[in-house]
Amino acid sequence: MKIVVAPDSFKGSLPAPEVAGAIAAGVERALPDAAVVRVPMADGGEGTVRALVEATGGRIVRERVTGPLGEPVDAFFGVLGDGRTAVVEMAAASGLPLVPAHRRNPMVTTTRGTGELILRALDCGCRTVIVGIGGSATNDGGAGMAQALGVALLDADGREIGPGGGELIRLRSIDMSGLDPRVRQAKFVVACDVDNPLVGPRGASAVYGPQKGASRDQVAALDEALRHFARVIQEQLGVAIAELPGAGAAGGLGGGLVAFADAALKAGVEIVLDAVQFREKARGADLVITGEGAIDHQTAFGKVPAGVARAAKEFGVPVVAVAGSVSTRARELHDIGIDAVFSCTLRPMTLEDALARTREALEFAGEQVARAWCAARRSSGAS
Repeated sequence: MKIVVAPDSFKGSLPAPEVAGAIAAGVERALPDAAVVRVPMADGGEGTVRALVEATGGRIVRERVTGPLGEPVDAFFGVLGDGRTAVVEMAAASGLPLVPAHRRNPMVTTTRGTGELILRALDCGCRTVIVGIGGSATNDGGAGMAQALGVALLDADGREIGPGGGELIRLRSIDMSGLDPRVRQAKFVVACDVDNPLVGPRGASAVYGPQKGASRDQVAALDEALRHFARVIQEQLGVAIAELPGAGAAGGLGGGLVAFADAALKAGVEIVLDAVQFREKARGADLVITGEGAIDHQTAFGKVPAGVARAAKEFGVPVVAVAGSVSTRARELHDIGIDAVFSCTLRPMTLEDALARTREALEFAGEQVARAWCAARRSSGAS
């Protein structure tokens, strides 16, 4: 009997490898003779580096780079087992948790540190760079990243524009002559879990600006600045990013990577599924258990449980999802291959208590899913 456990992290509580371990421990308690295969997952955001490094036998490289506010931060990236592929989480250098709540302001925050991580990855000899772009504190369209890579973004006086989304409105010309030549020699893949365009009502500023600290007036200013940024890019580089699906991810970093690094945008969960060889591991399985911290109707749009379910269904394998909280709208997920959804919350409790007992709750959920599945098989006469 083979059971594959392939969850995302439970954000704010446990990383994906520990979530997988806890669920697997519960399954093994119920089914001690089962072969339980742990496959920690991610969708391009938090946990992507660790999931891919562990799956491929790679290594973590730690670096000190420029943080979102221009101050040094300790960050990291991964070099995968092939030694030629790097995976960068932009959140490690330019993420929202790096900015105290009272200082959040996407008018001034920069992606320069993400560009510095990319340079370090190139220094390590990597020529394929996967960039996970969830959880940003920025709205600069990847301008800071581009400047770190050697691109000159100049104002009307021929001076470099400053950091932050608010400065983009001053851009008049782009000089690519200083771009690190290794960027053109490398392949860039952007792991993205949203399809928002760069600008407009569904763009980076309108949808994600407020959670990064932008006021209503700042949202409007940022959207106009990104629109201007995209217009200059199209006129001078011949790359159209304003309406490109996914360009608005991470405050426009998706669009910036397309414009300055010729990156390909791809669903983050699909990148991870391929890298961890999920389909090979799911082939011949009797059951797949996936999960994430909260499951609702949005889970269907690029999140780990949806990606895992679609891949597992290629082989007709049943899929059960476990989460800390479950919306009644999660029943919509049955249409994409998730056969059942369970909450692992042990009893009515505060969020603080629930987070503290996540491991215990996941072990219990894993055991109960396994027992319910076995009972169903017995009642149907399956062996």
